[in-house]
Amino acid sequence: MGLVIDFRPAQPADYPEIARITRDSYLSAGHFDSAEHPYMQQIQRVAERAEAAQIWVALREGELVGAVTLASYGEPFADIALPGELLMRILVVDPAVQRGGIGRAMVAGVIEVARSLPGIEAVSLSTGDDWTSAHALYRSLGFQRVPERDWTVERETEPKTLAWLRVYRLEV
Repeated sequence: MGLVIDFRPAQPADYPEIARITRDSYLSAGHFDSAEHPYMQQIQRVAERAEAAQIWVALREGELVGAVTLASYGEPFADIALPGELLMRILVVDPAVQRGGIGRAMVAGVIEVARSLPGIEAVSLSTGDDWTSAHALYRSLGFQRVPERDWTVERETEPKTLAWLRVYRLEV
């Protein structure tokens, strides 16, 4: 029997675990050195994020193992979405269970959600330029690069440097 994941909208009782998984996932991947980084603090405020965007969770045998944020064009968390796109961001899987297909199942769930929404024609996302395993996952699920939409954010380091973000898109 294959991996069985329940994919559903987050509930307020899920928020502390979503915050923990988000923190642990970003820190274990080396994206940030500290949970005190301003962006890390922002993405751990799950209740605030849920007021401005949809948060969905993945459960395996009843245990919350991942989360993802979804936003449509014009919404606060839809920074790069174009009209007709559902933006997928902050996709995290608990580091204790990574590499087991949960991320893939979550992206498949996002695609199904997008297909069910009126007016949504595509799913888009940004991912770090050097996040090669994420690139491979998205390509394997049919996402295409949209290099003309790539963008940068300034890192909070001294000296200031830029982080390149790649944009991927999938027609649904």
